[in-house]
Amino acid sequence: ISDIRLIYDNYAFGTEILVASVRHGVHVLEAAKIGADVMTAPPSVIKGLFKHILTDKGIEGFLADWAKTGQAIG
Repeated sequence: ISDIRLIYDNYAFGTEILVASVRHGVHVLEAAKIGADVMTAPPSVIKGLFKHILTDKGIEGFLADWAKTGQAIG
């Protein structure tokens, strides 16, 4: 994909790069870094981009700390 991006950029080809059948969230990240314009992936991969154990743990900790303050918003 990086070679394709380089060639298209070198010759100013008016096209977009499609990365198809991505099977892992890391591949989504790599494709984006390289400069892919579009990607296709199964729903499980797309959902995985929004869910991570450390993010979930961090949110849990934040909400627990917030609850301890006894404050409310709104």
